[in-house]
Amino acid sequence: SVVEGKADLAITMAVELMPEFEPADVGKLKLVRPVAEVQEEEVAKALDELAEQQKSFKPRGKTAKAKDGDQVSIDFVGSVDGEEFEGGKGENLPLVLGSGTFIPGFEDQLMGVKTGDELTVDVTFPDDYSAKHLAGKAAAFAVTVREVAAPAKAAVDDELATKLGLENLEKLRELVEGRIKEDFSKASREKLKRNLLDALDDLHSFDLPPGLVETEFDQIWGQVTADLEKSETSFEDEGETEESAREDYHKIAERRVRLGLVLAEIGQQNKIDVTEQEITRALSEQARQFPGQEQQVYEFYTKNPQALAQIRAPLFEDKVIDFIFELADVTEDKVSREELFADPDEQTEKDKKKKAQPKKKAASKKKPAAEKKPAKPQADAKDDA
Repeated sequence: SVVEGKADLAITMAVELMPEFEPADVGKLKLVRPVAEVQEEEVAKALDELAEQQKSFKPRGKTAKAKDGDQVSIDFVGSVDGEEFEGGKGENLPLVLGSGTFIPGFEDQLMGVKTGDELTVDVTFPDDYSAKHLAGKAAAFAVTVREVAAPAKAAVDDELATKLGLENLEKLRELVEGRIKEDFSKASREKLKRNLLDALDDLHSFDLPPGLVETEFDQIWGQVTADLEKSETSFEDEGETEESAREDYHKIAERRVRLGLVLAEIGQQNKIDVTEQEITRALSEQARQFPGQEQQVYEFYTKNPQALAQIRAPLFEDKVIDFIFELADVTEDKVSREELFADPDEQTEKDKKKKAQPKKKAASKKKPAAEKKPAKPQADAKDDA
């Protein structure tokens, strides 16, 4: 036997091989980049929204009744079954009526109150309330109104600009317009990227590694079913069966793996790589999203190769895509703001309806979680357009 040293040890290994293929000549691609101009009314609207955020509240007269949009300052004590509960007390708390800040029904009962009023507000906590011991319970709040104040919107002027740390209104206008242009530019690039990925998908057909496809599908399917469970809906509610949904999502998995392999091959052939400096910058941006925990974030990624690969993958993809943009024949198409920000999958669905196709395919719908997740490390690509 092998243990006794009388026989050779034989090991059988199954290795999944990457397919061999030649990427299409990306220099022959013809792509369209949708672009939109920033209109003056959009800048004005953004400035109005900033002014709204800076609004103040001025006390009304003592006999004035609170209206929707007013701010009431209140003291309150909440109880369930006659017993006060933890976190149910507040003093001189400002509450804007109609903001939806408090439990449903609470603010409605404060409409029409005056300074000095005392009343009991009866509400029922939502069934999905975060504090489980209160979920679904009826509660009574003893409320005292300290003040009723009316909103006073800030004017769009130099004073608003200085409040926001800028020299004058002109500087604020320039900043706002610049940010809108940046948003337009990002949306334009995403649409161009989607056009590119669609073109690459159409140009390439080769056998895919089954293991990669199934791994990708399992991750997508797990997210989709989790979303359905969270929203308490089913595939039938979406007008399809689980079987048809599986088929559609399997095609999405195949597309993502195929595109990942294509982009990886183009990158390898053209010696495109992600530098340590680029990864460090991306890590810094990630860490800044967790103030006070930057060190823990750095350690998490540096000690977890798979997590670090999720940082590298989109960086690699962007570099390969930018490389292709430089070679391809890209023309611009002026569109409206609505067209620029329209969801491409919803537009696809509209096009299908125009062609009188009877069946609504889930794969053409927007999949917020499944289609927005980071790419698989081995594919170095994410089909998130």
